[in-house]
Amino acid sequence: MAGLYIHIPFCKSRCTYCSFFSTTRNELHDVYVEALCSEIMQRRDYLPKNTVNTLYIGGGTPSQLEYSHLDRILETADKAFGLADAMEKTIECNPDDLTPSYISGLYRLGFNRISMGIQSFDDTILKKLNRRHTALQAVKAVKACQESGFSNINTDLMYGLPGQKTSDFIYDINKIISLGVTHISAYSLTIEEGTPLAKEIEQDQTIQATDTLYEEMFNTLCTTLHNAGFEHYEISNFALPGFHSRHNSNYWDGTPYLGFGAGAHSFDGMVRRWNVPDLDRYISSVRTGQAESESEELSEKDQYNEMIMLSLRTSQGVSLDKMRERFGQDAVTRFLDEASPWIKKKDLVRSGNSVHFSEPSLYISDGIISRLFRD
Repeated sequence: MAGLYIHIPFCKSRCTYCSFFSTTRNELHDVYVEALCSEIMQRRDYLPKNTVNTLYIGGGTPSQLEYSHLDRILETADKAFGLADAMEKTIECNPDDLTPSYISGLYRLGFNRISMGIQSFDDTILKKLNRRHTALQAVKAVKACQESGFSNINTDLMYGLPGQKTSDFIYDINKIISLGVTHISAYSLTIEEGTPLAKEIEQDQTIQATDTLYEEMFNTLCTTLHNAGFEHYEISNFALPGFHSRHNSNYWDGTPYLGFGAGAHSFDGMVRRWNVPDLDRYISSVRTGQAESESEELSEKDQYNEMIMLSLRTSQGVSLDKMRERFGQDAVTRFLDEASPWIKKKDLVRSGNSVHFSEPSLYISDGIISRLFRD
C-alpha cells in the first residue's frame, strides 16, 4: 500500500514563522491545478492500481481552492491510481475558510478527515503570528465540521510562541479537549532562518522562549492529554484510540508515498525525490512532459539512520525484527549495544522486540537519536 500527498502552495497571507514552500500568488489557482492534474496523469504508472490507502492534501492552504478545483484533483487522482481503498482522505484547512457550505462540499467530495491549523486561542498571539483567523472563528469552524458529519478532526497547536506563558498553553490544550476533537498535533515553535519572526528576534523585537519553558510546556501537554484519554503515539501527535493519522504513520514506518505539486516529496523505499519548489518552473516543466525534480538514492547507512530517526519518533519505537530483516543480526546487536547506556538510564525502554523512548525523554530525543546513527 502507499500514500498520496498533493501539495497546494497557496496562502492568502504568510505566517511570520513559516518556512514551508508557499505563495500568495492566488491568481494562479487555475493554471496550477491544470499542471497538478497533468503531473498526476504523467506519473500514473508509478503505483499499481488500487494500492493507495491514504490521501493527504496539504500546503500552503488547500482550503483556498474552490470546490471545483478539489473535485477535479480528486477525480484525476482516482482515475490515475484508484482511491476506492483509501481509508483516510485528509485536507488541511484554515478556520476562516470553513464556511458551512464549504465544509459540506468537502464532505460530498469524500474527505473523511479535516486537519485544521488553529495554533492558539489567544487573539493577540494569533495577530503576532499573522494568522488570519480569530479564536472564535476556530471554535465555530470545529463545531461546524462536526455538525456537517466530520468525526475525525485534527487541530494543530503550537507552544513556545511569542509572549505565551505555560498558563496560556494550558488554556489552549483544555479548549481543544473541550471541543471534542479526535487528534491533536502540537509543535514547539522553531525559529527558521529568513522568516519575519527570526528577523524580529534578531532585532530584539520579540523574545524567544527559553529551553526551560519549552520543556515545561511539553511535559504539561503530555500529562494533560494523557489524562484526557489521548494516546501519545508520535513526538508531536496525540490521538484518541482509533484516530491515529494513517497517512503520517506511513512516513514514520517507511511506507512508500508519492507527492504531487511544486515542492512535493516522494519516496519508494530506496529513492527520495522532490519536485522543484518554484511555481513557475514547476508549471513550465509539467507542460513539457515531466515535473522538474531532484532525487537521491539512499545508501544502506542512510536507510538504517532513517529507520532509527523515524521509528524512535513513535511510541512503537524501533522494531528489532524489522531491523534484523533489513540489515541483519549484526545491526541489531550493534544497535542494542549502542542504546544500552540510555536503556540503563531509562531514557530508552526495551519492550519485547522493540526499543522506544520513555515519554519524558521524548523531549531530548533528538540528541540521543543522532548518537545512534551510523557514521
